[in-house]
Amino acid sequence: MKVKVGNNIKEISLVKKEDNKVEILVDDKTYNLDIVMAENGLCSIITEDGHSYNAELKPSNNNQNYTVSVAFNTFPVEIISPYQYGGKKAKSNEKQDKIFSPMPGKVIRILVKEGDFVAAGAPVIVIEAMKMQSEYKVKDDCIVKKILVNEGDNIAGNQSLIELEEAPETAEDNK
Repeated sequence: MKVKVGNNIKEISLVKKEDNKVEILVDDKTYNLDIVMAENGLCSIITEDGHSYNAELKPSNNNQNYTVSVAFNTFPVEIISPYQYGGKKAKSNEKQDKIFSPMPGKVIRILVKEGDFVAAGAPVIVIEAMKMQSEYKVKDDCIVKKILVNEGDNIAGNQSLIELEEAPETAEDNK
């Protein structure tokens, strides 16, 4: 997944997770961390060399933007959807035919059901990965063809979650 921290965009991947121990890849650098989440967005992070940090994550109402405070510094953080940062389906002339997860995580909420019409930009599923929740949105008006996961499912990276089909044209589109 791509994450924008201030003005920098970083590629972050969850390599392995076991209890509180996580191995993440940030761009091309591996980090082994022990992360304990407390209530209200507070967490304790211990690096493999023993450094300890306390962090506070404050989500916005869309679960895509956060304010992260660490060591007396505050950073705006934005989770960028693959369709925002130029994933292969982001080309304007291509239709989006599925929602997929770019990294392992857990399905928190499914916001649609099969057969639903979904307007461009609307969220369809909420995934939690690396202790953060992200809404996945559709790029174009579409119909939900098939939901391939259930709430509570653990998912793999690059797993298809929802299949979409192009929405039929309306009378207004033909004017």
